[in-house]
Amino acid sequence: MDTRLYVIPASHPSIAAAAMLDHKGVAYKRIDLLPVISKLALKVVGFSGVTVPALKVDGRKVQGSREIARELDRLKPEPSLFPADPEKRRAVEEAEQFGDTELQPPMRQILWWAIKRDKGPLRSYSEGAKLGVPIDLAMLTAAPIIALSARFNEADDAHVRRALAELPAMLEKIDGWIAAGVLNGESLNAADFQLAPSLGLAMTLDDLRPAIEARPAGELARRVVPSYPGRTPPILPPAWLEPLRGAPTPA
Repeated sequence: MDTRLYVIPASHPSIAAAAMLDHKGVAYKRIDLLPVISKLALKVVGFSGVTVPALKVDGRKVQGSREIARELDRLKPEPSLFPADPEKRRAVEEAEQFGDTELQPPMRQILWWAIKRDKGPLRSYSEGAKLGVPIDLAMLTAAPIIALSARFNEADDAHVRRALAELPAMLEKIDGWIAAGVLNGESLNAADFQLAPSLGLAMTLDDLRPAIEARPAGELARRVVPSYPGRTPPILPPAWLEPLRGAPTPA
């Protein structure tokens, strides 16, 4: 089986797809793409959309981490990414959708906001990537890619401040799913793989890590992605972080 996974280095949905492939024991070739340029590259290799992760299995093309989860269960049913019980599956799918549509975008906005102001940490997020060009050259030409990525993802002050204000409630929701057994159970499911990389990405920012790492949500992130590439030193304005400082700490 010829399996190729097209990713952007340190992209949280890309890491979700790679983790699911590893969980399934499916061998694959990883193709690293640069942000923004990836949109054209995916079109060139035949994908209809312009987003990663993008999976090609013996010519069949699937894009998006949720779509890839279902394709992997079709290709290799065990270990299953979804519970057999219909009610439990609905709960997992609800958490999975939350991770895809509500948690992913603000984490992306916060990171691109930070990188736009200090591109120094960007190299650390490319750890282990094979970009087809020397990493030093990629860093020299990164400015327009950073600017476009920040623009595409609406990584402006207003969106980032809102993301930080909403993060405590999101963490509470995730901790609640863990307590209810929907997440972080004996066997990892599609929602675990969907949510954990976004939490892992958030924890690469020194400003956010203290609010997450000691929580059940932080434990889930470390279980699924023990070593997330990248680190961003403190950069967010202290006033923006006040909602996180006031968030309740789990016992």
